Amino acid sequence: MNPNQTPDLNDPSLIASLHSKTEAARQLLRWTASEFAPAALANSLGVEDMVLTDLVMKEKLQIEIFSLDTGRLPTETYDLMQRLRRHYGLTLTLYYPRHDLVESFTRVHGINGFYESVELRKACCHARKVEPLQRALAGKKAWITGLRAEQSETRSGLPAQQFDASNGLEKFNPLADWSEREIWAYIRSNDVPYNRLHDKGYPSIGCAPCTRAVEAGEHVRAGRWWWENSESRECGLHVARN
Repeated sequence: MNPNQTPDLNDPSLIASLHSKTEAARQLLRWTASEFAPAALANSLGVEDMVLTDLVMKEKLQIEIFSLDTGRLPTETYDLMQRLRRHYGLTLTLYYPRHDLVESFTRVHGINGFYESVELRKACCHARKVEPLQRALAGKKAWITGLRAEQSETRSGLPAQQFDASNGLEKFNPLADWSEREIWAYIRSNDVPYNRLHDKGYPSIGCAPCTRAVEAGEHVRAGRWWWENSESRECGLHVARN
């Protein structure tokens, strides 16, 4: 198990930083709900989004919580959806791919054609994730993500707030400056349900065929689209589109 998943909750410096960052995230979420309604939280069922879900639910904020069901999620991810119902009484709003786009892709390229090139993988991501996200954000003034700056090279310098020109709304990243250790300290100290794949070496979780466990010393997103160069490892949800 990743040592960050079992942080020392008696470490004064960790508890102090966690308290400060939790309060900052809570205030940002409150402000977003108040000033940018309707707002929505995109929950990928990874550990960061579970921190945000816990904060939104405890604060009883008027923020829709949705998830993208690509049709190829791991069983553990679906299990977590059900656990959210029991723990919070929360039924996620689910958005699915358009069947015609998925059928078109698979008929031409095969069910696992995304392994053949970066272009085909991004085309699959577009059909299963990007297009559903566009529908999920339609009519919203803001969306909230669990992105963190240290997650990958493409996310360094990530701000807490930015304008998403591709979707025409404000985008908030309340955990932008959080460390993985602080994320897990929040999870452990608040008894937040999380995806069991994290216990099996998956720090980052996406579709089942595109995600693997990472080895000791590997980057936290090394298991996403592991057959590609690190520079291309984004699905398109957080990449500006022309």
